[in-house]
Amino acid sequence: MRNAWLLLCLGLPVVGQAQVPRVEVIAREADRRVDVTVDGKPFTSYIWPTTLKKPTLYPLRAASGVVVTRGWPLDPRPGERVDHPHQVGLWFDHGDVNGLDFWNNSDAIPAARRAKMGTILHRAVRRAGGGQGEGTLEVSADWVDSAGKPLLREDTRFVFRAAKGVRSVDRITTLTAVGGSVTFTDNKEGLIGMRVARALEQPSNTPEVFTDAAGHATTVPMLNNEGVTGHYHSSEGLEGDSVWGTRGRWTMLTGVVQGEPVTLAILDHPQNVGFPTYWHARGYGLFAANPLGEKVFSNGKTELNFTLAAGQSTTFRHRVLILSGTATPDQIEAHYRDFAR
Repeated sequence: MRNAWLLLCLGLPVVGQAQVPRVEVIAREADRRVDVTVDGKPFTSYIWPTTLKKPTLYPLRAASGVVVTRGWPLDPRPGERVDHPHQVGLWFDHGDVNGLDFWNNSDAIPAARRAKMGTILHRAVRRAGGGQGEGTLEVSADWVDSAGKPLLREDTRFVFRAAKGVRSVDRITTLTAVGGSVTFTDNKEGLIGMRVARALEQPSNTPEVFTDAAGHATTVPMLNNEGVTGHYHSSEGLEGDSVWGTRGRWTMLTGVVQGEPVTLAILDHPQNVGFPTYWHARGYGLFAANPLGEKVFSNGKTELNFTLAAGQSTTFRHRVLILSGTATPDQIEAHYRDFAR
């Protein structure tokens, strides 16, 4: 798969290794982070600061170095929205796991609600290694309740790839039920998500109010749309706000960040539960794939409520692309075919 991916990205035969950048994955556990660089320049970091309730990849950069994820609340930038403090970088969680909300948890949750929240605790860096065009990171984490009791063990393998004008992240996550059965009750808040930079939001003309699974509202005001250029396009040909709540193999988001055209895409693997995923893709900058929200997205017509018996595991595979330039649907489909085979 690696060679096919390189040929696809480079668009020419790979002769030797001179034109393939070096990816390094450097664990700095005392700083609660693992840094990923490409030819010595930062790409992203896997971080687990005490201020977050889950590990995340933050920030994410295009090949030029331009940052494509929102800075707030860790590194606020002028003009950004300051809603949804739990939406940081690129993360993986769900809004209803045995009744616990792992998606919305943050330091902003009042004490009265904390017992209903779940936390994902980083446990170990099992492996970190670099190479030509590709680096890997293997980590373990526990999904715990408010008393620290584990429901799930998470074992995740990240594959970071780089080529000319291309960055990508494969996130292969195995979840194992520990101590008893675990049910992922259908919920719109899931599963793999990223919060994009302001320039990659879709222009909005009205303020909006969003509610979490418990009905708690967050008002997202209308902001100045200058420089806001994002536009969604799904594998099924839907565009803009019409993508939300629909199913598809992939969705891409195009826009211009600091004068540079950029395309982000999330690819859903055919072996994943709930394939093809529903898209929890919001104009205000939340870009997420959620295969575990069927009842919500189907307006109650069908439901999944995926359950793992005690000791049972399931694996989710996703690829996130960050492409320099405005990609076409056919180009994303070519990347998808490489990922899905």
